[in-house]
Amino acid sequence: MISGCKHPESDSFDRFNNKKTEDESTIESKTSFIKKNETIDETNVIKMETENGVKYVWVEINDLKLRFIFDTGASSICISPAEATVLYRQGTLQKEDIFDVEYFQDATGKISEGTKINLRTVKVGNIILENIEATVIDNVNAPLLLGQTVFEKFGKIEIDNINDEIILK
Repeated sequence: MISGCKHPESDSFDRFNNKKTEDESTIESKTSFIKKNETIDETNVIKMETENGVKYVWVEINDLKLRFIFDTGASSICISPAEATVLYRQGTLQKEDIFDVEYFQDATGKISEGTKINLRTVKVGNIILENIEATVIDNVNAPLLLGQTVFEKFGKIEIDNINDEIILK
């Protein structure tokens, strides 16, 4: 195992411009923490990117910033073994966060096997959700999906295609 390895995106790092983004103290002052069984009372606006008709959003899972497909049809957050390995090597995904094997049905109707895990933090815009269930798909090429285990924390979701924003209330 690699010790001391730190992913640059875990520190508010803009990988496309190779520089840090907002000052971390500014980010922390705008952040709300939500526990596992709580819902959210405030509005949260996140920028969306559209590529070939697919909506993408940037989300941090256990302090790792990743680009997810905004997928209202996905039952949970889905990541590949590649992301799970990075989280594990960073120490932000630990043995006690790895649960049992689960079976799920994908968009094609196929039943597949995955591993249920706990994400200690999921930062969506200015909201940090705690202890969110996710699935590691047994496919290194699996797309990153942001699904219902996050959306169910919000009472209302709006997609603003004019301003390329997703409003979570």
